[in-house]
Amino acid sequence: MRVVSGALRGRRIDAPPGTSTRPTTDKVREATFNALGSLDLVLDARVADLYAGSGALGIEALSRGAAHCTFVERDRTALAVLRGNLHELDLIERSTVVPGDALVRAAEIDADLVFADPPYDTGADIELWSSLLAAVRAPFVVAESGRSLDGVAGWDIVREKRYGRTWVTFFERA
Repeated sequence: MRVVSGALRGRRIDAPPGTSTRPTTDKVREATFNALGSLDLVLDARVADLYAGSGALGIEALSRGAAHCTFVERDRTALAVLRGNLHELDLIERSTVVPGDALVRAAEIDADLVFADPPYDTGADIELWSSLLAAVRAPFVVAESGRSLDGVAGWDIVREKRYGRTWVTFFERA
């Protein structure tokens, strides 16, 4: 896996072994960030990468000019890989790593843009999305799921696109 664009374009991102995380593919990251770029949501933004895994989404945001990213991950193996990626890419000073559950930590994070990519076995649960979006303080959320997401009270769906078995939904606070 590699950084798709920006200052770190082409640099390698390690992924945790096993199936506990599911890194976002290069194709999906490129399409998502092209759409975010057209909305001018990344440059100088404070970003949160919930369910961070390898940190690919937050790292891509930093590569494309985000000012800071807070990464939230609970899996110890993924945390070790994430910290290694941030160190190797010299992103430590522009990053904060928060160990713990994304649903619990979401309300603590001050961000302009949030990426939420929970494991697919929980990511299709509309109750999870309702709870997560209720906790998030940011005005814009990029949600990645294994299915189309229904509307959530207080949020408008700005864009929804399917890439194979991955659905990416842009939510904006109503």
